Order: sequence, then structure tokens, then C-alpha cells
Amino acid sequence: MGLMDFKGVRITWLGHSTFLIAAPEGPTLLVDPFLASNPKCPKQFHDVRCDAIAITHGHADHLADVFSAAERCSGKVVGMYDLTGWLGTKGVDGEKLLGMNKGGSVRLGTPDIALTMTDARHSSSWTEPDGTVVYLGEPGGYVVTFSNDFRLYIAGDTSLFGDMALIRELYAPDAAILPIGDHYTMDPRAAAHACRLLGVEAAIPCHYGTFPPLIGTPEQFRNHVQGLGLSTEVISTEPGGTIS
Repeated sequence: MGLMDFKGVRITWLGHSTFLIAAPEGPTLLVDPFLASNPKCPKQFHDVRCDAIAITHGHADHLADVFSAAERCSGKVVGMYDLTGWLGTKGVDGEKLLGMNKGGSVRLGTPDIALTMTDARHSSSWTEPDGTVVYLGEPGGYVVTFSNDFRLYIAGDTSLFGDMALIRELYAPDAAILPIGDHYTMDPRAAAHACRLLGVEAAIPCHYGTFPPLIGTPEQFRNHVQGLGLSTEVISTEPGGTIS
């Protein structure tokens, strides 16, 4: 799908901001497990298995199903140190938890993939059934570097920020997964400027259309990218579709 060569990396969108990313060799990574609770996630993926899980931040629309997904995961559950510590208090197997922080990298699988945590501008918390709000550390994004040196930037929920230019300088991602829905994250226009700062060849939109406030669309995103004169290819698919 699309013109860009993803070098064997397969990216399946499960709706909202949940992705199943398969390396050409090595592990399968589940990002932000919002599955059975996700109105856009196809039913056949509700019990998906994976080799590792990466969580960008602590909101229910990104980790509501992490508890069951972690049981099916054969490897590590990666996230902000505060968040993974909290998951341990909620019953997730401590042997699977791998807390980290911004600027750090971890390696997963054989052949391995490297996850480097980047900044994101958002919030991160969990609301308990009694209404208590639990702070889960700062939000983040990830640069995923595969064994073939393909690099994918996963922004997580964020606004546009100027240091995306530093992500380009330091990590030179080939492609990016960017939120475009507006209201809680950047809108399509801001996401287009993110493409300009990142210099990516391809961008995959997410975090749109799931709930009424998320009004941004891939077509708007594509139009803004073209309006900036960028060569970035905007590649969108339906939930359950795979980009490769």
C-alpha cells in the first residue's frame, strides 16, 4: 500500500491509536492496547497476541486492555517508569514490565528492535472507579529502529512541538505515526507541520474518528501536507488494514 518502501515492516492499524507492528525479522510490537474497549477495533483483533507491548501514556483510550494483552504477550511491556510501576500494583507480571524514560533506549526480541522514548506534549493519568485520578508520569513517543535500520516515529498523543526537528536530526525517521483528530491532540494542519519538521517520507494518521470530538480527517491532513509543498506520502487505511 502506498509508494514508500517499508522494508518489510508491516503496520496494522487496529483503530484509534492502537497498532500491531510486525518486523520483517524479530518481534511483533503492540502499541497502546485499546482493543475490546475500542469501538473501532475489529473483533478478530480483540485477543491479539504479540511479542512486546509499548505504551505511550496513561489514558484509558491507550491502555484500557493492557491487562489482558500483557497476559498474552510473550515479552516485555514497555512504558514510562511511573506507568509501568503502577501496572505492577495492578497485577501485571513484574517480570514483563520494563520501565524507561525519555532519551533512553531498550532492545527487544531476536533480531532485536530498539525503542527510544521521545518527548510528547500531552497528559497522562488513570481514573479509578471511585473517581480518583492517578498520575502516571509524563507522556512520550517512540522511535522504533528495526534490524534493517528502518526507523518509525510513533508520536503518541501530542501537540506540535519544535523539538520534532531534533527528532529528525538525531534519529532520521523514515515514517511517522501522527495523531490528527484535534481537540485532545494536534489537528491535520499541525500534523502537516510535524511532517515538515520530521522530514519523513510517509505519515500514517491516527487518533481520529473514534469519538465525536475527533474531527480531523486523513483527507484534510493530506491537503495540508500538499499545501506545504512536502513530498511526504500520507497513507491511511481502515481499522484492520495493513500498511507495508
